[in-house]
Amino acid sequence: MKLIYKGTIYGYEQKKVLLGLTLDELTEVAVGLGLPKFVGKQICGWIYDKHVRSIDRMTNLSKDARKRLSDNYVIGISTPVESVQSKDGTIKYLYRTIQGHYIESVYIPDGKRATLCVSSQVGCKMNCAFCMTGRQGFMNQLTAADILNQIYSLPERTTLTNVVFMGQGEPFDNLDNVLRATAAMTAPWGYAWSPKRITVSTVGLAKGLERFLEESACSLAISLHHPFPEERLKMMPAEKAFGLEDMIEVLKRYDFCSKTDEDYEEGTKQRRLTFEYIVFRDLNDSDRHADALVRLLRPLDCRVNLIRFHKIPDSPFEGTDDEAMVHFRDYLTRRGITTTIRASRGQDIYAACGMLTTKKLEEERA
Repeated sequence: MKLIYKGTIYGYEQKKVLLGLTLDELTEVAVGLGLPKFVGKQICGWIYDKHVRSIDRMTNLSKDARKRLSDNYVIGISTPVESVQSKDGTIKYLYRTIQGHYIESVYIPDGKRATLCVSSQVGCKMNCAFCMTGRQGFMNQLTAADILNQIYSLPERTTLTNVVFMGQGEPFDNLDNVLRATAAMTAPWGYAWSPKRITVSTVGLAKGLERFLEESACSLAISLHHPFPEERLKMMPAEKAFGLEDMIEVLKRYDFCSKTDEDYEEGTKQRRLTFEYIVFRDLNDSDRHADALVRLLRPLDCRVNLIRFHKIPDSPFEGTDDEAMVHFRDYLTRRGITTTIRASRGQDIYAACGMLTTKKLEEERA
């Protein structure tokens, strides 16, 4: 592991933030400052297309327009405070939010694909027993600007092919800002990405799930991790509020696609549904669990992604071995559930989500 980057935090001075605003909202900003409506479109282009780092660089705006804008607004970006690079090429970035908290993003290059795992909250309320971020507790919601800045200020931004909301926080517990951010990623006035490039992960929150499925075309990943509700509850308190059976009933009302990556990206209009399943030794890795998982998911057109457990300090959980992982995958696949094993990346750079921010907070308290 090596430290590769130290960046700058930009001061906001109580000014309003432009990043995350829609084209219509940026037009309102321009008009509100006494500028022509078309200036809103120009600002939008400078932010989402050209990725300028200061209002002074918006050179097709008059000096007077730039002054009015900069007197009242900032773009709302901050470069990474710190980053560490793994021997496998994975890079974990530490950002500071507008409110002064720390969050993590992880850049994962893999051949022609490059995925960024972004955070949606500072800490998390879900308190999953195996999660380092859950130990931090909940501190703050990320704004749409905080979420988008993880892409905007990423040094490798131009290489990105996919974004996954699988970092710190529960996206459906901050759904307004997550939807605002994904809108900017997919809208013609924004990044104009296909929604297929974006996956939002959740433990499953009732209102958030239905709203996301109605308002977004992005793909969905469910953090499942156990097929038996009473045993899942011991690991994931969110099970009490919205259980597995109820979640499956909601999902059955929607169409999904489980095609291969190439077929999915080339053709279907349907979103993808994936169930994430961290495999723990002697906890959820038996044939009994696999059989229950098949019965639970059989009504859905979905995939299962098996994940190796990234050990966190003082945790009673242990990841299962490779032989058991392969057996579990093959058991599900033979019974008609498309199943893959996620490649384990960044093991030498505080691999578990939340570990780098925890380290930074401990350093500041020392």
